[in-house]
Amino acid sequence: MVAPSRATSVDGDNALVLDLAQLTADHIGAVGGKAANLGELIRAGFDVPAGFCVTTEAYRRAVRGTTVEAGTSTDAPAARAAVLGARFPESVAAAVRDAYARLETGADGPVAVRSSATAEDLPGASFAGQQDTYLNVAGIDDVLDAVHRCWASLWTDRAVAYRAAQGIDGSGLALAVVVQRMVDAESAGVLFTADPVTGRRHQAVLDAACGLGDAVVSGAVDPDHFVVDTGTGRILDRRPGGPADERAASLTDTQVRALASLGDRVESAFGSPQDIEWAVDADGHAWLTQSRPITTLYPVPVRSAPLPADDTRVYFCISLAQGLHRPITPMGIAAIRVIGSGFLDLIGRRPERIIDGPGGFAVSGDRIFLDATPIVRSSVGREIFPRALDVMETRSAVVLRGLFADRRFSVLPGSRRRFAGPALRLAARVRLPFLVGQALVSPAAAQRRVRRLADEVRAGDVPAGGDIPTRVDAVVDLLFRTMPLAPRSLPGAVVGFAMLGLAGRLLRGSTRSGDLQTVLRSAPDNVTTEMNLELWRVAVRARDDADSASALGTQTARDLADGYRAGTLPAVLQLGMTEFLDRYGHRAVAEIDLGTPRWSEDPAHLFGVLSGYLRLDPHAETPERHFTDGARDATTMVRTLVRRARRRGLLRAVAVRFCLRRARALVGMREMPKFLIITAMSRARAAMLQIGGQLADSGRIAEPEDVFFLDFDETKRAAAGDDLRTTVSERRDRYDAELRRRHVPRLLLSDGTELEAVGSGSAATQEGALRGTPASAGTVTAPARVVLDPVGARLEPGEILVAPSTDPGWTPLFLTAGGLVMEMGGANSHGAVVAREYGIPAVVGVPRATEAITTGAEVTVDGASGVVTLPSRAAAPAGRPAQ
Repeated sequence: MVAPSRATSVDGDNALVLDLAQLTADHIGAVGGKAANLGELIRAGFDVPAGFCVTTEAYRRAVRGTTVEAGTSTDAPAARAAVLGARFPESVAAAVRDAYARLETGADGPVAVRSSATAEDLPGASFAGQQDTYLNVAGIDDVLDAVHRCWASLWTDRAVAYRAAQGIDGSGLALAVVVQRMVDAESAGVLFTADPVTGRRHQAVLDAACGLGDAVVSGAVDPDHFVVDTGTGRILDRRPGGPADERAASLTDTQVRALASLGDRVESAFGSPQDIEWAVDADGHAWLTQSRPITTLYPVPVRSAPLPADDTRVYFCISLAQGLHRPITPMGIAAIRVIGSGFLDLIGRRPERIIDGPGGFAVSGDRIFLDATPIVRSSVGREIFPRALDVMETRSAVVLRGLFADRRFSVLPGSRRRFAGPALRLAARVRLPFLVGQALVSPAAAQRRVRRLADEVRAGDVPAGGDIPTRVDAVVDLLFRTMPLAPRSLPGAVVGFAMLGLAGRLLRGSTRSGDLQTVLRSAPDNVTTEMNLELWRVAVRARDDADSASALGTQTARDLADGYRAGTLPAVLQLGMTEFLDRYGHRAVAEIDLGTPRWSEDPAHLFGVLSGYLRLDPHAETPERHFTDGARDATTMVRTLVRRARRRGLLRAVAVRFCLRRARALVGMREMPKFLIITAMSRARAAMLQIGGQLADSGRIAEPEDVFFLDFDETKRAAAGDDLRTTVSERRDRYDAELRRRHVPRLLLSDGTELEAVGSGSAATQEGALRGTPASAGTVTAPARVVLDPVGARLEPGEILVAPSTDPGWTPLFLTAGGLVMEMGGANSHGAVVAREYGIPAVVGVPRATEAITTGAEVTVDGASGVVTLPSRAAAPAGRPAQ
């Protein structure tokens, strides 16, 4: 919202009634979000119907001594009854009576009585429609009754559920009530200053109807719909709400443009896109009756290096493509900037300050985006980047290609020359010809070389002694030096996938759906697969030990983790987890975030997974058997494809055999670049935790983990004496709010446009089905389990895992899953590879799967065709909440 006005002080803490013209954003605790916003509108010079606010102090007097006084009740019907049963305080009634008499409405003039909660119309949660509004209320008795009912509406079932979903603590929650003169409206409605569906900023969307606006808000009428470009005033879309011969138009074009312009001024005053309610009276004068932020818009990414505001850019979400749906901590973002600088150094474009990262990095919603405009406007970029996405994040490739016809992103002259220099420098720095040749001639040698790189990263410690700024610089240097190692580990896997593609070309016309995917099943030397199988072996040993099995079956994951740290678990389980964490303790869910605790710090998630493994039927096929069977099936498929090639010539068969064998030997290395970076990050995290401990001891931050809500420069400032506890608290609140965000766009334009929402490359669908990218062949029908965060998730054996995206921290869940559906990913993304190796059907790149599929619904996953079939609406269960 707008910054608090420097207005004359109002005794909002004790007053029972305040005039709207007195209010500013400073008074939100006393008057709630709606009233504070109306006050700011008045102070900014906008026309708002005269009125007053019955403050939260009045509410607190009314509920004093009732069961809702503390604000923490979860029994909505009982809470409402308690409020309605409470006596209306006479002091409040007298104050309301006096304020109503002073309104210019006549003795019993009509007013609107609207709820205004303290947790309402906030930047992160609008609470639109959660509390009650009463219109055309006339006479003081009816006004007092409406105020009383507004108080009770703080405890409607929908309001209580909404607060719970938003994670808002009810302690101290209170409700104010706005009473305003009614506008004798000729027409009224709602105005969004940005398109709430497409996300486009500076594109006003109006819904209007004749008469009062509550019919539009409530959905009781089919409104006239207008879309206006606020920059030019051009009406882009005009749709009448019903047959033209049945009713008159609610607005003229002139009024539509004037309202759009008015909304643009309101947005400028508040500093963010607004959801505005308005009314036009018989004289054609527009009145504003409400304005609140549009909380559903995804924020526009902010680049490290700013560009002119009118330069439209394309932003690609890197963190989402890496399987990370959740936000990243500020220190995690700072670390990724440094790693990006390491890559720029490889191509000869090292930034002046390595902590700034690439100029094309952008942050939005605590997630990392890349300015992909240079790629889209380059002929080479158009050739390479979408093809890479075809196998890693197919849906993004489809959406990206939809931009190629947009004249704003036409190819720039000379783009090939600009690409050639950095590409040649990168190839020379990593010795690309040698690495490609080594992978083709001796995959075993390529594997040994990559494992030596891993040993080199493990040896990269940060000195424990010295002052904090010096140690922070050492952490930055560690991350910067690690990045060049990652490209040196990648060529082997790239060669493997290239060999698979070449084999596909040689076999064109001789393969069936899923054949080439089968070749990649249970590929060797995949560090993530090895990790998951090792965790399974820990479970097997624990199941065979009575004490360990009993502990896993009866204790919570948190209790088991506490027992492990205390060394009190049964010996077999304690030893097994110690050995596992010695090798893999540096990994975690959301591990690309430096701020995420590693499993060695908090193994609770792993104990939850182990408990899930023990629920498997001991006589069922084990994951190890799945892996062995997958390798056998892959070998058999190689022989089959070679035989088919032999029918078309001996040389073709020899080439196909070579390509497929190299593909199997090399594609497992695809996990190594990330593995190296995560290894370095774990060491950097340990060093920053030590620094955080020192800062907490000196009172600069509240606790050691708070250091991850600072960046590197801020950490140095804290060491120099700055108290950053308030900064940390604000960022934690923002991070917690972002954790609740259900949808993150793959690609976003700098004007806020979400490309998928406007139909760019929209996915083909069929009735009762979702379509994505085939990832792992096979068909399974089973109950779905929607999981947004794997930590603490309980996946029953055989259930279909439905997730927004996955990273290696998710994959222990794959061992018990019957199938996989992901919103992100391509045929060779991490989740797809692991699903193939475990032999579970998988479809990836399914837009909004976690919203379309309900936990408990029985769905069919066809991993060969890429179709997820949903139950009919009549057959769908009520569902359980997603984990």
